[in-house]
Amino acid sequence: MEDMEKYLEWQFWRDMSAEVIVWSQSNLLTIEALGQIAFLVLAWLLTGGLARFIERLCQPLLEKGGWLSVLRSIFLPLIRPIAALILLRLGKSVADAIDWNTALLVIASSLLTAWIVIRFASNLIRNSTLAKSFATTAWVLAALNIFGLLTPLIARLKGFNIGLGETSLNAYSVITGILAAIVFLWIASLLGRAAEAQLSRSRGLEPSLQVLFAKIARFFLTIIAVVMALSFAGIDLTAFAVFSGALGVGLGFGLQKVVSNFMSGIILLLDRSVKPGDVIELGETYGWINKLAARYTSVVTRDGTEFLIPNEDMITQQVINWSHSDRNVRRKIPVQVAYSSDVELAMQLMLQAADNTARVLKQPAPYCLLRGYGSDGVDMELRMWIADPYNGLSNVASKVNLEIWRLFKEHGIEFPFPQRDLHIHPTTLDRVRDTLAERELRPGRASSS
Repeated sequence: MEDMEKYLEWQFWRDMSAEVIVWSQSNLLTIEALGQIAFLVLAWLLTGGLARFIERLCQPLLEKGGWLSVLRSIFLPLIRPIAALILLRLGKSVADAIDWNTALLVIASSLLTAWIVIRFASNLIRNSTLAKSFATTAWVLAALNIFGLLTPLIARLKGFNIGLGETSLNAYSVITGILAAIVFLWIASLLGRAAEAQLSRSRGLEPSLQVLFAKIARFFLTIIAVVMALSFAGIDLTAFAVFSGALGVGLGFGLQKVVSNFMSGIILLLDRSVKPGDVIELGETYGWINKLAARYTSVVTRDGTEFLIPNEDMITQQVINWSHSDRNVRRKIPVQVAYSSDVELAMQLMLQAADNTARVLKQPAPYCLLRGYGSDGVDMELRMWIADPYNGLSNVASKVNLEIWRLFKEHGIEFPFPQRDLHIHPTTLDRVRDTLAERELRPGRASSS
């Protein structure tokens, strides 16, 4: 409470103002300070010309497009501040050699470093919350460095030791390791996406192999990032060998389903039984494969619903792949006509309806069968082939059925109605007649008549 009350006293702010004036006189209103300001202005002017020269030099490469176009939005805007930072570092080294005060150069270097890091990260980090957190951290570190508090803070953090078995860590190494892990994992994610994009443009690889190689690249990049982060934190990797066996057993039991789905995904990619773009049917789910992930397979139906099916189900359950080796799919349309209709004409009209539908293939040609004689009419079946099952199967059958309806109406082919014979037993009929006769002879009914 006493610490808070001192900020309300006039004397405290008066002493603080006096200290600021003394610091300004000793650091800003001196020949050394004027020299530093002149050096800052000169460095900024020189780097402006250097940046324009490098932009003109890189212009032919940027016009080619491709991954080099990233230079335009990420690296080119940073050429001038990076060059200025290099000059400031050189100027500070020269000033330290001749025992000049370098307070302004330190402030300018800290602010410029923070600005470069924030600008570079904001161009790569798409998450706004993560980008703001990164920027805030950079500005805080720059402020601590300006006021000379960064080095004492690091020394204080290094004094807090943390025991991990035989390995001893400190708070600074733990924080450094966490930050390194975030940075390395982020870089691994960027490299993984770049590798996946590069593999997707490869014409010589099948889609399943593209997905497999992309997953392998992401896996190894993630492992490398974790190992580098642990090494960066000063953790001896041999310490993990003691409990690696127990950890493996624990993961085996706790992550059994996850590992099973992951291995099932690898098997699916290796045997190429399904691949992105295939039209499959699993139980009541019918659609095309949108993505093969490490844990699940994304299947999109015709109504836009996306099912995330575990890879283990794709291995253990029966999967109908309509486009595994051949995209041609045969559809069967049952049709029944009345016994009074011209059956041969009806079969010709059914073939004509198939020919009039755009998605029905001419080769193999559609054909019609007479399957039997039903209780209500003649049973026939139209068989036809399509080459694009990913565009739907029910919709093409609907178009053919509508065309059959129109042609049958035009040529007088009748669809049968259900026919049923009703048989009444003689004793039941006599009982009904007696009941009606009794009602006719009732007294009330006789008087009224």
